[in-house]
Formats: sequence, C-alpha cells, structure tokens
Amino acid sequence: MSGAHKGDTGPDVGRDARVAQRLVALADTLVDDFDVVDLMDRLVGTCVELLGTDTAGLLLADQRGKLQLVASSSEETRRLELFQLQSEEGPCLDCFHTGLPVREPDLAAASTRWPRFTQAAAAFGYVSVYAVPLRLRDQAVGALNLFRSGRPALSADDQRVAQALADVATIGLLQQRTRQRATALAEQLQGALDSRVVIEQAKGVLAEHGRVDMSTAYAALRRFSRNHNQKIAEVAERVVGRTTSLDAVLETSPSETGSV
Repeated sequence: MSGAHKGDTGPDVGRDARVAQRLVALADTLVDDFDVVDLMDRLVGTCVELLGTDTAGLLLADQRGKLQLVASSSEETRRLELFQLQSEEGPCLDCFHTGLPVREPDLAAASTRWPRFTQAAAAFGYVSVYAVPLRLRDQAVGALNLFRSGRPALSADDQRVAQALADVATIGLLQQRTRQRATALAEQLQGALDSRVVIEQAKGVLAEHGRVDMSTAYAALRRFSRNHNQKIAEVAERVVGRTTSLDAVLETSPSETGSV
C-alpha cells in the first residue's frame, strides 16, 4: 500500500507502518462487550489521520434497517450526514443499499444524481467524496463517508486502506452474530445508536457548562472515558444526570489522543 500523494515517487513506508499499527489497534478493541461507539469513533479518526481526508462520517443500520449516524470526525460532517439521511439521498445511502463503494471525485458533477446533497456539501466546502461499505460477504451493516475539500480524490491505494479499516470494524460488529446470531447483532447496533443520543445530550451539557463548542466538548468526553477506562455512553449518562463533575470532564488532560 503506497499511499502516494502529490508527486511522491515511492512507497510511504512510514504511512504503511501506521496503517499496520492502526489495523492491529482496531482489532485489539474487539474483546467481549467492546464499546461499539468508541470503535466507530476510532475508525473515522484513523481514516482522517492516515488518508489525508478532511473529515469522515459513519452510518449504521438500526433494527429496522434504517441508517443512523453513529460517528463523525467534525461537527460539520455530523450536520451533513444528518442532512443526507433527512433528504434520503447521497453517496453513503447508495453505498449501503448496493454494498459497493461509491467514488465521486467531483461532487459538482453529481448534482443531477444527488441535487440536495451536493448543494449541502458545497456549502461546507467539500468537493469530493468516497463512500465505503461496512459489509461481510452479502451483509451490509453501514457505510463510511470520506470527504475532501481541496485535495485530489483518494488514490486507489488509499481506497484499499479505507476498505481494509472498514472491514476490520465490520468483523467486530458481526462477531456477535457467530455467538448469538442476528438478534444479538441488531440489539448491539441499536444499543450503539441509543448511546449516541445520550452522547449528543452530554455534548450539549458540557458545551453550555464550559462555554465551549460541541467539538471541544466531545473531545473532552472521549478523553475522560478513555483515561478512566469507561464506556463513553456511561460517562455521558452521568454527565446528563449531573452525577459526575462537569469540570472534571472538561479539564481532562489530553494525555491520550483521539487516534487509535
């Protein structure tokens, strides 16, 4: 996997080593009762770090097969992904329904295909998108969106890396099926979606209390949960219920970064 960009003449050995490290790190999180939300956050953060994409978002299917937002690397992406779901058009939806990657290096040229989505994406400054399915064989459980604002579209090597990262996460999501079959998987995914609601509420509480933006509030929430080896949804519930110190969460030392 070369990951060459902007005139690079040879393999980026350093990047290849980081890819291997991140794949191992993702796999290491797949223990019993692992935190699905944290895994998805790590996935989008890793994609931004390794692929040079500006931002990333991830959607998972709920028990009814309807896509829901689970992770995003920025507040802008969260809003764009929610718009994509509300307007019922966009690359992530197409990717999920077909189970195939969707690559659009020039979003302006896709205005006929996704008229409302392309207009919204342009308002955020995004010019290209690559959507990767989270699937195992014929079962799709979600899709990953990668956006760029001014850089070239993802190279073929970067696309393979993105799919490999998504595949590792998908295996983690589907491992429950081998133990407890599809019902347990549906419950696990639904639990992740329900957790996201509480997390969004906690972000708002922290943002208002600390007079910070939503991205800063979420970063503090993640650091606190990881530094204390607790699930982010559990910390979020205590934040919403005011049973933990909001100042302690906001003042968590950034000793552990958001990467995997």
